Parts: sequence; C-alpha cells; structure tokens
Amino acid sequence: MRSLPSCSLLLLALAAAQAPAQTPVAKPRPSILVIGTGGTIGSAGGYWTGNPTRVPIEQLVRVPGIDSVASVASEQLWNVASSAIGPTRWLELSRHVAELLRARPELAGIVVTHGTDTMEETAYFLDLTLPGDRPVIVTGAMRPSDMAGADGPANLTNAARAAVDPRTRGRGTMVLMDDRLFAARDVTKTNSTRVETFQAPERAPVAIIDADGLFYRQPSPGRSAPLFDIAGVRELPRVDVVYGYAGADSVVIDALVGAGAKGLVMAGVGRGGLTPAQSAALRRAHAAGVVVVVGTRTGSGRVPVMRDDGMVGAGDLNPQKARVLLMLGLSRTSDPREIARIFQTQQ
Repeated sequence: MRSLPSCSLLLLALAAAQAPAQTPVAKPRPSILVIGTGGTIGSAGGYWTGNPTRVPIEQLVRVPGIDSVASVASEQLWNVASSAIGPTRWLELSRHVAELLRARPELAGIVVTHGTDTMEETAYFLDLTLPGDRPVIVTGAMRPSDMAGADGPANLTNAARAAVDPRTRGRGTMVLMDDRLFAARDVTKTNSTRVETFQAPERAPVAIIDADGLFYRQPSPGRSAPLFDIAGVRELPRVDVVYGYAGADSVVIDALVGAGAKGLVMAGVGRGGLTPAQSAALRRAHAAGVVVVVGTRTGSGRVPVMRDDGMVGAGDLNPQKARVLLMLGLSRTSDPREIARIFQTQQ
C-alpha cells in the first residue's frame, strides 16, 4: 500500500486544525421544586432571643453549587414556626404537593423546608397520604441562616441531591438532616439544639449522603399508592396525647373525652404502663367510643399492637407518630380492631 505524500499529510493536518470544535451538548439538569414553610432554616436576626426575622425561600435556595445538582424553582407556601403547623395545614400541604406532582410531570421530586420541632409529624402525614413514586424530601436546619456554621445550606443541597436521585423513587416521604436520609415513619428529633438530633431509634437511615454519592442500605420498596386517600377528608378527628408519670390521675383523660376527643394516645411508662387511675379513666373512655392507642414515653422500643383490653398498641411508633396514624385511621373507621390492623401494617 502506498503512503500519502508528506504535503498531503500536512494539508490534512491543517484542515483538521481549522475545523470548528464540536461543542459538547450539555445534559439537561433534572428539575425540582422547593416549597418553603418556614422554620429555623428560614430564620435570622434575633432567633435565639425569640424575635427572629423570616428569610424568604427564594433567598434560601441561592446556595452555591445547588444549580449543578438540579434546576431549582421555589415557592413560599407559608413562613411560620413549625409549632404553627398542625392537622389543618397538613391537609393543605398534602393536597398542594399532590396537585403539583400531578400537574408537573417534569419534576424529579419536591423538597419541603420545615421547622424541625414538628417536622417528623408533617413528614409522616405526607408519607401516609401522598400518591405516586416521586420523592418528597423534608429538610430544615438546627441553626438560623445567619449563624456561623449554619447547617441549612448543606441540608438543602443534600435534599436536592436526594430528590433527583432515581433510587429515592418509591420510598415515600423522607427527612434529610445532617448528611442522613431517613424514612418519615422512622425518624424523630432527639435533642433540642444539636445538628445531629434526627435519629431513627432501633432502625437506621435510608441512606448516608457523602460527597461522592448517596449510599443506600436497602433497595427501594417501590411504593406508589398511599395508605390513606384524603380526597374526601375536610377535617381530621381530634386525637390527644396523654403523658404517663408516677401518680398520674384521671383528670386529663376525663377532660379530653369531655372536650370531644375521638382518640387518645397514651405515652405510657416502660412498655406502655399506666397508673390505676389512668387505666380506669381509659376504660370509661373506651366504653364511650373513644379509641385508645398505648405507646411508650421512653423514646424507643415496642408496645405490642394486639391487646386483649380493647386498646391498641403503638408498636414502635412514638406517641406523636401514633397520633398522626390514629387521626388518619379514625377518618376511615372507629372500630378498634380495624385501627389495630392499620397499626400492624405500619410495623
């Protein structure tokens, strides 16, 4: 085979050098929506003295580097402390998120910023009521946005990373705090001020968030249908939590039943223990049609769901989570046996 003359090779080299460079096509970034509801992550100013200023969500999402993770849009639903978020707002938020997921199929997921004090309850309510398999990640901060070492920016960035990761699909609503991703059902706040406050006693995080990726403990269960359809629910039934302690009498239980409580959750001592006066009051409440769930005040451990006294055990749901589940259960049935079956599905 004859070789090309050296002059031809030179011309080919010059032509290649003068050809316009091919511009690489940028891969489109996944889209997420960040819904702001308030909390410490959206606070500044006199936060520690009880007079905070509120920071809008469009300012909070301007975290350096977050735009390399996703195309981020935001909206301010509320800007309140989490102590101001309860059953009425749970219904509003769940319906709002469900409508966004229905109307915007381009969203990879949704991030909700929220105060940490009642975050676990809101997240669990969303987990029980939202349809579809796209992730909803609830996040917040333990330090206000203008404090040295503020944890909000890292939590928000990691929440975005979780929201766009295909492996979070089918896992329901989750909580992202302090480099850990938790199932809403399992997580609880365990310390009043520390950034590592969120834990999953006797369980574990869904995933650990490191600089080089998200590392999951188990495959996704592939969930897509909620446990509860709240389309026809206009108001959740009243359910209260009663604390057990040495020498507790019947006054609180009797007063709550008189105030119209449809359900009571007992934060019992040890494995759901109750004082004699509380037990007598609960028997009266049960006879009046009030559904009683017994949990533990210890912070971890189980109270058996199935009981012989007409009450229902919370399993390893803490009292505040048991209240959420009982409220939704009572929107469907007031039969303690059916409520027990609902609680059994959540163990």
